[in-house]
This record gives sequence, structure tokens and C-alpha cells, in this order.
Amino acid sequence: MKKIVIIGDSGHAKVISDIVNSNDDLSVYAKLDDKYQEVFVEDGLLKGPVSHLQELMKSELQIRVVVGIGSNVVRQKIVSNLGLSSEAYISVIHASAIVSPSAKIGNGTVVMPGAIVNADTNIGDHVIVNSGCVVEHDCAIGNYAHISPRAALTGGTTIGEGAHIGASASVIPLKTVGAWSTVGAGAVVISDIEDKVTVVGTPARVVKREGL
Repeated sequence: MKKIVIIGDSGHAKVISDIVNSNDDLSVYAKLDDKYQEVFVEDGLLKGPVSHLQELMKSELQIRVVVGIGSNVVRQKIVSNLGLSSEAYISVIHASAIVSPSAKIGNGTVVMPGAIVNADTNIGDHVIVNSGCVVEHDCAIGNYAHISPRAALTGGTTIGEGAHIGASASVIPLKTVGAWSTVGAGAVVISDIEDKVTVVGTPARVVKREGL
């Protein structure tokens, strides 16, 4: 059985714990978060600062890591700071999710309860495919993106690195959402969205650019 270390110990990490525990061959071994100053055991789980991961990786050959942080920017920063090999991370998929055999799921990506990932979709590393969202055929999702609950990506859409698709938002076929852009909750994307902007509404329109 693989022992899973979750980086982070907040609401998002709770959901990931449930996903891990839905898999018979995985178990949560530790939750590491820099809000903790020392190592301790609580409810059977090891807890402590993120720096303790180095000791765990040395002593436990079966350990795999997943970053349980909802913020795309923070998740990317943590992965960069940890400097682990890609093989150290595990993709965690809830038992109730439907994932096509032809879909590709990157390292450290989490697929949450009720999510659907259809044929020939390519999902990058450290992505959040959140509860009940739909990712249709032939989509491409970049590293560190977040597809929120009940969002719908229709066929052939492209989601850039670090982009955030809000709850119940939709992207129509063959459209692109640029890197590190945010699509607000309930928005409908009917044209390509550039990098590093926030869009809201139906149809989605730009309301903020980075730095403004």
C-alpha cells in the first residue's frame, strides 16, 4: 500500500484525504503544512512543517506526494520549492469519477468525486479537476490549472497553464483560455481568452488584466 503525504492541511486537503481513502491501495500517511512548527501525531496522522518531507522521503520508500492547495499560484510555488522528481508525485482519482482509458492524467493531478474526463483529453501536472465537472473529448489542460465544481469544458477546448475555470462556467468547443487567466463562476466563454485576464458574464468579457 502506498503511503500518501498531502502538502497542506486545510479544506482542499480534506477532500483529497477522502479521495485517497476511496482507493484500497492508498492511505494518507501525513499532512504537512507550515502552520505547524513541530512534528506530531493527530488522529493517527503525522503532521508537521513541509520541511519534514525530506526526512519522510528518506525513510519511507512507498511514500508519494500530492499538493493539497487550492491556489494555482501557491501550488506551483510549492512544487518548485520542493524540487522533487515527477515520479515522487501521485495522481489521485476518486472512485466515482469517470475517466476515459484514452485520457492522459499528469503527475500530482487530482480528479474529484463525480468528475467526467472523456476520450483523448490530455491533463497536465498538478491540476485540480474538481467535483462534478465535465471535461469533454480532446481537451488540453495545462499544468496547475483548476477546473471548478460543475464547470463544463466542451470538445477540443484548451486551458492554459495555471488558468482557473470557475464553478458552473462553460467553455464552448475549440476555444482557448489563456495561461493564468480566470473565468468567473457561471461565465460562458464563446471566444478565445488571452493570458492573465479575468473574465465574467455571458458571454464572458474581460473585467481585469494583470497589474490593473
